[in-house]
Amino acid sequence: MSAVQDRAAWTGATLDHRTDGLHTLSAAEISEIDAALAHLREQGDLDIPDITPDTFPLPTLGAFFRGLRDELRFGRGFLLLRGIPRERYSTDDMALIYVGLGAHIGSPLPQSWQGELLGHVIDVSDIEPGARGYHAGGAQRFHTDSCDVVSLMCLQSAKSGGASRICSSIAVHRRLERERPDLLQVLYDGFIFRRREVDAEHGSGVLVRRISVFTRMDKEISVFLSGDYPNRAVAAGDTVMTPIQREALDAVQRIAASPDTYLDMNIGEGDIQFLNNRMLLHGRTGYEDHSEMSRRRHLLRLWLKVPGWPTQPVGQAMHTAEDHPLWLRQRTPFMEVPSRYLAEITARQAELAH
Repeated sequence: MSAVQDRAAWTGATLDHRTDGLHTLSAAEISEIDAALAHLREQGDLDIPDITPDTFPLPTLGAFFRGLRDELRFGRGFLLLRGIPRERYSTDDMALIYVGLGAHIGSPLPQSWQGELLGHVIDVSDIEPGARGYHAGGAQRFHTDSCDVVSLMCLQSAKSGGASRICSSIAVHRRLERERPDLLQVLYDGFIFRRREVDAEHGSGVLVRRISVFTRMDKEISVFLSGDYPNRAVAAGDTVMTPIQREALDAVQRIAASPDTYLDMNIGEGDIQFLNNRMLLHGRTGYEDHSEMSRRRHLLRLWLKVPGWPTQPVGQAMHTAEDHPLWLRQRTPFMEVPSRYLAEITARQAELAH
C-alpha cells in the first residue's frame, strides 16, 4: 500500500477533530469576510455563478482556502470552519458568505436535475413525496456524492442530535485488505447502479452505470458509495446481486459504522464543514426536529469541483459532466436564496394543512 494517503487513513478512535481538523476564524479573518460581503453587495444583486474570488475577494484568507485544497486531497481530508457569528447575518447573507468562501476552493456543481447550485438540507418529507435523503429527516447511512468536495454550512440546528458522521474510506480499504481481500476485489470489480429516472431524463439519459466502489488512480485510492442506487438496480431488474457482492457492500457499512472507526462532528450554527468526497464517507446521526418549518434543522450544501485535482475516475460517479449543463437548463436565477426557499416550502406546508 502506498504511503501517499497515510494521513487519510485515520480512525475516529485516534483522531480528535477539535485539535486536528478545526480552524476557528480570528477577528481579523471575520473582518475580511465582512469586507468581502460588502464588496459583493456593491456589485449589485449577483447570482451564484457570479460569486467568484474577484467578486468576493479575500486578500489573505483566500490563500488559506487555496491551501485547503491540498490538505483535503493529501491530508486528513476534512476541515470544520468555526467562528462565523451566525447572529450577525441574515440567512441570505450567510448563503452569500458560504458561496463566496467556497469559490476560493472550487466551482459549484448542480446537485440534481433541478440544477440547484446551493442545496438545502432540511426535512420537507411531509410536503415532498419521495423526498431524497437530504430532504428527509432521521439518520443517514454512509455514502458519497458526485463531486470533489462536499460541504455543509449550518443555518439552524435540530432540537437535538443530527451530528455529521464521517469515516475514512482509506482506513476501511486497509482493513479489508488485511482481513477480506476477496471482498475488496469485489468492490473494485464494481456493481450495477441505477439512479433516479428524473435525473437521467433531464440529464445525459444514462440511467444505469457500472460503478466501482473503490478504484485507484496512480497512487491515490478513490471511493464512491451509495446504498440506494445498487438496490434500485436490483429492484428494477437491471441486475442480480450475488451473495458476495451483498456481503462486500455490507462489510463497508459495518466497518465504517464501528465506533472505533467513524468520527462524529457537531456542526453548530455558522459552522462550515468541508470534506474530500472522493476519500471520505459521510452520513448523519438521527435527530429530533421542530414541526414548524422556520425552526427545522437547516443546512446549506455545496458540491465543488476543485481546479488541479484529477478528473473523477470513470465509473466513480452516477452524475457526470455530461449531466451538468443539461441540469442547469432547469435552474432559474436566485432559486436557492434561503428566504425565498423557506417562504415557498412554508406556504406549501400551510396549504397542505388546510
